[in-house]
Amino acid sequence: MKEKLTTFDAAEYIETDEDAAEFMALAFETGDAAYIAHAVGVVARAKGMTELARQTGLSREQLYRSLSEGGNPTLRTMLAVMKALGVELSARPVKQPEPQAVG
Repeated sequence: MKEKLTTFDAAEYIETDEDAAEFMALAFETGDAAYIAHAVGVVARAKGMTELARQTGLSREQLYRSLSEGGNPTLRTMLAVMKALGVELSARPVKQPEPQAVG
């Protein structure tokens, strides 16, 4: 008997602002720009791309292109999208590795 596989879409599981923020925070921790853009795109789809386009003043096509895994959104686009999604960026110092004791 053949198994039927379906495509996993994380956007289907993002139901609250907290879900969205946690999903994006985990992406930011990777430091991978393409994955971060993709993750923000997943949250954008979960929230509704048409409404996001209206709130940001960007076209749906531009949003899909910028927030794809191969996209390269500008900082201006990212800030507009994150504001529309109700998520803010924050900064914190990078954790430095603890020095190893010698001896």
